Amino acid sequence: MYAVIRSGGKQYRVEEGDRLEVEQLGANTDSSVLLTPVLLVDGARVLATPTQLDGAAVSARVVSPDVRAPKITGFTYKSKSNQRRRWGHRQHHSLIEITAISVGGRRPPATETAEAPAAAPAKKAPAKKTTTAKRAPAKKSPAKKAPAKKGTG
Repeated sequence: MYAVIRSGGKQYRVEEGDRLEVEQLGANTDSSVLLTPVLLVDGARVLATPTQLDGAAVSARVVSPDVRAPKITGFTYKSKSNQRRRWGHRQHHSLIEITAISVGGRRPPATETAEAPAAAPAKKAPAKKTTTAKRAPAKKSPAKKAPAKKGTG
C-alpha cells in the first residue's frame, strides 16, 4: 500500500517506513504529524476522489525538525557599471518518517434501485424585486475662460 501526500506545495509518494525531507513543519522532535493523502493505492483498489479519501490519513513522526538543504549560490553581474552581487540560500526542511497509512474511507454509494424513492426537488422562494430610485443628473458648472494675455508688440 502506498499514498501520495501533499506538503509544502509539493507531492510525495510514500510507503510505511519511508523517511523524507519536506518543507519545514512547526513540530518538535518525536512529535506526530497527520497528513492528508491526495491518492491512496491499496492493492487493486485506488482511492482518489474526496469522498473516497474521507477519513483516510497518513501519520508520520518528526525525526529532525530542522534539516537544511544544500546551499544554492548565485551571482549577478552587469558589465561596465561595476554592479556585482553574490548571494546564497539554504532551505529549511523537516525530516519525517511515515509510521502508518490508514484507509478509513467510505465505500462508494450503491446505485439507486427502483424501491428507493427519488428525492423531491426543493421549491425556491420567489425572487424579490428591488426598486431603485432614479436620481436627477447633476448640473454642470459653466466652464471658466482664461483671461486674454497681453501681446508683445
